[in-house]
Amino acid sequence: MKYQIANELPGRLRVTLAGHVPPADLDALYRVIGQCPDVVKSTVYPRIGSVALTYRATPGARARVLSHLSSIDAAAIAKAKQGCGLELAPRAHSLLMDLAELVGSFLLRRWFLPKPLAAAWAVWSYRKFLFEGLKSLANGRLDVPVLDAAAIGISFLKRDPRTAGTTMLLLNVGETLEEYTRSRSEGALINALLDLPESAQLVEGDTEVQVPANTLKPGQLIAVRTGMPVCVDGVVVRGCAMVNQAALTGEPLAVERTVGDDVFAGTAVEDGEIIVEVKANEGDTKLRSIVNLVEQTETYKSETQSRMEHLADRIVPWNFLLAGIVALTTRSLVKTSAALMVDYSCALKLTGSIAVLSAMSQSAQSGFTVKGSQHLERMAQADTIVFDKTGTLTEATPEVARVLTLDGWDADEVLRFAACLEEHFPHPVARAVVRAAAEKNLEHRERHAEVEYIVAHGIASSLDGKRVVIGSEHFVVEDEQVEISEAHKALIAEQTEGLSPLYLAVDGKLMGVIGLQDPLKAGVPEAVAELRRLGFTRVVMLTGDNERTAARIAEQAGVTEFRANLLPEDKYAFIENLKAQGANVVMVGDGVNDAPALALADVGIAMGQGTAVAKEVADITLTGGNLGAIVSLRRMSEGLMERLGGSFKAVMLINSGLLAAGIAGVITPQMSSLLHNASTVTLSMRNSKRYDV
Repeated sequence: MKYQIANELPGRLRVTLAGHVPPADLDALYRVIGQCPDVVKSTVYPRIGSVALTYRATPGARARVLSHLSSIDAAAIAKAKQGCGLELAPRAHSLLMDLAELVGSFLLRRWFLPKPLAAAWAVWSYRKFLFEGLKSLANGRLDVPVLDAAAIGISFLKRDPRTAGTTMLLLNVGETLEEYTRSRSEGALINALLDLPESAQLVEGDTEVQVPANTLKPGQLIAVRTGMPVCVDGVVVRGCAMVNQAALTGEPLAVERTVGDDVFAGTAVEDGEIIVEVKANEGDTKLRSIVNLVEQTETYKSETQSRMEHLADRIVPWNFLLAGIVALTTRSLVKTSAALMVDYSCALKLTGSIAVLSAMSQSAQSGFTVKGSQHLERMAQADTIVFDKTGTLTEATPEVARVLTLDGWDADEVLRFAACLEEHFPHPVARAVVRAAAEKNLEHRERHAEVEYIVAHGIASSLDGKRVVIGSEHFVVEDEQVEISEAHKALIAEQTEGLSPLYLAVDGKLMGVIGLQDPLKAGVPEAVAELRRLGFTRVVMLTGDNERTAARIAEQAGVTEFRANLLPEDKYAFIENLKAQGANVVMVGDGVNDAPALALADVGIAMGQGTAVAKEVADITLTGGNLGAIVSLRRMSEGLMERLGGSFKAVMLINSGLLAAGIAGVITPQMSSLLHNASTVTLSMRNSKRYDV
């Protein structure tokens, strides 16, 4: 890249390029400049072809920065464009330069060009508006381009090219502002999700080289260590690491990834070191999914947004009818032009689109993955919310709540011996028992023979020649024929009310019962109460657990209605019945058994730690497992609907007022166009603000 140093200070310099920077190359140039590790900050001024740089105050940094600038060529820009995948949000100084160019060139022509040349220029500039209008007419559409072309054409019919030029300037300024506003909102959504590293550690034989991430190709090897992000999709070929995948899967805890396992762009290594073989280049991974998400935002629109846009399209022919009536009744081309200068279409479409993009962007930042704005609308309209119990309202990590002893055994001895048996197995109940013993510092040195695990029942072993069993009531009492007196049955029922009992028996005699509970998640009662306040008239809990456990959890959570002992098909039938009654249902779950109900509900919400099946069928996925996120989701959904409704009323009121003022001759067509565009941009900027959740 050719450049000259314009001025310089220690750690800072400004260079002048050989020419201006095309808008399409701007983000790619930023990306290429940022590949130099010595560059701290760069600012590109595309119109004047200038770059301001701040670089690190290290020996040789200046020379390396200048060398890097010299190495930038068309091929480097083209390669960076492939990595970018799409043009990100325009920068504010680019907007100011665009507006300055539009207004400056207009004023220069008006002040210095002779009137015949200025008129000829106005006619030449009109071609863009005329072609767009004719294209719409050729496709059988009466839309905004036709309105604009007709309004400008009236000025030419009046032999007033100056007014036509002013009108075209105002329309171009309005279009520039609206495009900037839309692009900024889309860029905010993209940047909320796009957080890929710029560089990677490429493995070449026994050495490693830091290279730009967008230069990686399938088949190459990269090293990823503790604290480093993964920049591409790949497969582990060497090493082992704990990888945090929360950004993509919602899993709150890091998962082990070793040889043969897949890793994905957007994840990060929390502990360990792995060598990854690249499966896809950077542009085909997370960035591609972000582009799809932005596209889906436009595809899966809410019903309210769709109604606004359909109404906007239907209003345009009425604009022409109104202009015709004005022309026939007033015989005034000025007033007729005023009727054509103000339209409802672009304002309704832009303000609605910006409100949705803002909600989607904030959702991504807050940890919600929403598969289309229509799900936010349904969330706002819902009156019934149904929760699965395990993993949704509870932690899904059992813990020991009570140790009941019989026949003279000590509670610590019961827990110690139970942990001694359970430590051989990794299931959640076993871990809960072992953890409880460890918390009491109970050593459980092995004294028993080899253990036998009976799936879904319990464990059997021997101690000093006596058979020892631990497990469910069915296993211990029915399968192992351990007798329990009526008095002991009553005591166990009383002491383990609402708990899941684990029976321990030695040589045919029951020695103790350990009561396990699945603790309620923090903040659940508060979240349930707030959801009621936000308009959910019915809150229900569904579970496959027994009636006593369900009642205990429901009472703790503040849920007054629950169903217990349900199979997946029972949950589905319950949701089906609610919808048949006319309820708008939100279903919240995390497991495979919740998937049918999630798919059937008006809105299915999968918890972050849920199964892949649940997330696939759900409409919304939470990154974490905190129910407070659902409260925020409800508020944001209601806020979106309020913005859409408020925008509709404001657009109709403001533009109707401008139409009336223009037709009455109170304001000129140019002033009505200016006020129309200004109000559209103002409403759009208001809709782009964060939602109060």
